[in-house]
Amino acid sequence: MKVKKIPMRMCIACHEMKPKKEMLRIVKPKEGDVFIDFTGKAAGRGAYICNSPDCVKKLRKGRLLNKTFAAQIPEEVYARIEEEFFAGK
Repeated sequence: MKVKKIPMRMCIACHEMKPKKEMLRIVKPKEGDVFIDFTGKAAGRGAYICNSPDCVKKLRKGRLLNKTFAAQIPEEVYARIEEEFFAGK
């Protein structure tokens, strides 16, 4: 029997490798705002974060999206990501 390979991704907050399906994908398309990609298939540059409140808080505190996407990300984007994350919990 063939074992299916599980894609792994690294969290930008805690740097742990976890299965892709257990993580949130944050996308920055060429045009438009940064948003959480719940499907995991949206076009654009993606960054992954653990599905934990600690990592979401680190994301905002360290302004990690600015570093990951090498762009100025407005504070409203971080607030919207936190709202979407905590609303789903």
